[in-house]
Amino acid sequence: MGKTAVFVLSILQTISDDPKTCSAMILCHTRELAYQIKNEIIRFTKFMKNIRTEVVYGGEPMDGQIKMFKGLNAPHIVVGTPGRILALTKGNHIPMSNLKVFVLDECDKLLDQIGMRRDIQEIFKETPHNKQVMMYTATLSNDIKDTCRKFMRNPTEVLIENESKLTLHGLK
Repeated sequence: MGKTAVFVLSILQTISDDPKTCSAMILCHTRELAYQIKNEIIRFTKFMKNIRTEVVYGGEPMDGQIKMFKGLNAPHIVVGTPGRILALTKGNHIPMSNLKVFVLDECDKLLDQIGMRRDIQEIFKETPHNKQVMMYTATLSNDIKDTCRKFMRNPTEVLIENESKLTLHGLK
């Protein structure tokens, strides 16, 4: 919950009062993690009724996802897996011009696999130049650290040795 809360709260502080479709994108390596993240977003947006979020992943028909992005209730925050996000991006179904925040959760797992890394690079090329890039993981090798730096300008690394220091109390 700690690192997810950090990037969810950062996104919610960044999104305008009149959010646009796909203002923020969170990529993760499994659909289960994507749903966990969405549930945290729902928890933190309990009193922000104008924020919509959706999970996008492969294995589902793309037609429904395409209609979702073209409809009146398109999500402001998109959480998804790289393969499906890339397919929707290549088809020009996700309006990337609005993107303000780009997050990789469990970035070590996303960037360690060559196929996922390639997909993320292709997605990243379609995003606006001026955006905030955030990468989160519990474990980070030096090789993956070097790869992460290629996605960012002047990155800041935050290391929390004792996760109990990063807790948020009173949230239900």
